[in-house]
Amino acid sequence: MTSSTGPVSRIVNAVIRGLLRMSGATPSAETLALADHEDLHAALDAKNRDRSSDRQDRDRLSGLFELEELEVSDVMKHRTAMRAINAEDPPDVVVRTVLESPYTRMPLWRNSTENIIGVVHAKDLLRALAEPMAESQGVDIVKIAQKPWFVPDTTSLKDQLSAFLRRKGHFAVVVDEYGEVQGIVTLEDILEEIVGDIADEHDIEIQGVRQEADGSIVVDGSVPIRDLNRALDWSLPDAEATTIAGLVIHESKLIPEERQAFTFYGKRFIVLKREKNRITRLRIRPAEDTPMPAE
Repeated sequence: MTSSTGPVSRIVNAVIRGLLRMSGATPSAETLALADHEDLHAALDAKNRDRSSDRQDRDRLSGLFELEELEVSDVMKHRTAMRAINAEDPPDVVVRTVLESPYTRMPLWRNSTENIIGVVHAKDLLRALAEPMAESQGVDIVKIAQKPWFVPDTTSLKDQLSAFLRRKGHFAVVVDEYGEVQGIVTLEDILEEIVGDIADEHDIEIQGVRQEADGSIVVDGSVPIRDLNRALDWSLPDAEATTIAGLVIHESKLIPEERQAFTFYGKRFIVLKREKNRITRLRIRPAEDTPMPAE
């Protein structure tokens, strides 16, 4: 393997070296100074085999290397879960939607959520509302919206990070090979692959995940497998499916009915809710636990 010499590769490798030093890995100073991507990957492998090392340090190091291996489709927010604005809604409804949203940027669609015509930044909306004599009923949301940036779902995270930095952008709409909208990806999504987004390793702070008093986990079907693995220190495979619902469908080879249960990878998966052909909620518990009725 040849060394990567692009700006993102240099930044990533420099950060890896720093994390290896801070996290107690013991490659020599010469190795740290001269190592290429392959050498650093070997150091990471040794670090991961040391189970006494801090899990968050291991996750950060793994996330850096996986920038090349992962695609934006692995971390994007799927179109079924993304919040968007209808350009045909009354202006006051649009203003309320933006101001009540936890996100600073939201896609703008017309006629269909598949037809993204812009991206609304909350700051641009606030500027428009701050104009003299401005009223929410008179806001032209299409005029305020920025031009959408479309990126292929097969783009590697490393290339997308480089593109975000080059364009000084934070938000892109993800499309498949046919140009159909698949979801959205943000700069924060990629950075979280490196630094993680869990404040405490004992707390579950993922949207759509709730720990029950009996120790089971109730999960929305759209939750990414990678997020669960990172938060709970699980090792569910994500090569064939991105979401937890997708994993259950892939393993069961069918669209399960509500209350159906399956056991694989050391976990018991119980379908709590299904809408049409989508699994929207699951309960997960260790396979060795005594099965309990789904609620």
